[in-house]
This record gives sequence, C-alpha cells and structure tokens, in this order.
Amino acid sequence: MNDERMTVVMGLIMHGGNAKGQAYQAIQLAKEGKFDEADEAMALANQELKEAHDVQTDMLTKEAQGEHTEIDLYMVHGQDHLMNALTFRDMAIELIALMKRVAELEK
Repeated sequence: MNDERMTVVMGLIMHGGNAKGQAYQAIQLAKEGKFDEADEAMALANQELKEAHDVQTDMLTKEAQGEHTEIDLYMVHGQDHLMNALTFRDMAIELIALMKRVAELEK
C-alpha cells in the first residue's frame, strides 16, 4: 500500500474514531445534565465527521475522474469506521434531545 492510500485510509479511521469518541463523550455529559458541554462535544464530533467526509469526497471525485480506487480490507475498515461514526452521531443527537426533554419536564 502506498503512502497516499494509507493517508486516505488512516484519515477515515482517525476522523471516524474521533467523531464517535466525541459523540460518546457528549452522551456522557448530557447524562450529567451538562448540556452546553454536550453540545460542544457534538460540534467537535461534527467537525471530525466533516474531515472524514472530505477525505471520502476526494476519493469519490478521483473515482469519477477515472482514477480507480482499489478496494481492500483497509479501505473497507476505514469506510466502516466512518459509517459507524455517522450512525453513532445520529443516535447521540436523539439521545441528547431526549435527555434535554426529560430535564425540562423534571423542572
């Protein structure tokens, strides 16, 4: 695997993992009633997802221009990290919204 390809794969893995970690931290903060901090953690998760999405978009653009991307286990693993992070982020948004609603009702 060449260095450029490894950079793409590691970008997907790193940014996807960071995004999932920030979303998890946001859930933990919301459980403690720290909603402003949870929102900040979600903003960081979204920034990490943007970075991963930029890596993926660049790869898709090259593919559309005829530069074929070899699919191997590394690439599948990187894409898996990104998709898992997106799903986890979406669930975190819903969980935090529910926790905010419960906190409002308990006032």
